[in-house]
Amino acid sequence: MHTYISILRGINVSGQKKIRMSDLKILYENLGFTDIITFIQSGNVIFKTNLKMTNSKLAKIIEDKIIETYSFNVPVIIRTPAELNAIVNKNPFKNNELDSLYITFLSNDPNSVNLEKLENLSFLPDNFEIIDKEIYLSVDRYGNTKLSNNFFESKLKVCASTRNMKTILSLIELSQ
Repeated sequence: MHTYISILRGINVSGQKKIRMSDLKILYENLGFTDIITFIQSGNVIFKTNLKMTNSKLAKIIEDKIIETYSFNVPVIIRTPAELNAIVNKNPFKNNELDSLYITFLSNDPNSVNLEKLENLSFLPDNFEIIDKEIYLSVDRYGNTKLSNNFFESKLKVCASTRNMKTILSLIELSQ
């Protein structure tokens, strides 16, 4: 069995794309996944499967089932517990206050042309650094920063979903 963590983009925000976590758990069960744990209402699901495939193919299976069940699109980003551990360990802002740390997960590696669009941008006191398929953020208040999912999606042309560091650490712990 392989353990995965799925991060759903944009559900249960301001009454949009509502999916109860109990219903999401059933959706995952209907896909044949086991040991399903949902964590907070923003769409974090830990699950196990015998399927051996890329994270993006697994995400597509979940996205298609959500469309079939709810008739709306929800981007899904998948990481393994080992990948999440490595991501946390790479955090260039790890010496900052925990409450200021966020990670934006990208669905794909951004191409170099789109990465160049962000090279000389500054949003002090908020800071960001892109490493692989993650954007590390150190912000005063995420709700007030310009460094949002929409901002990065428009610049990088890939799907993005952000979680605070406390949530990420909880996901890692729950997946063990």
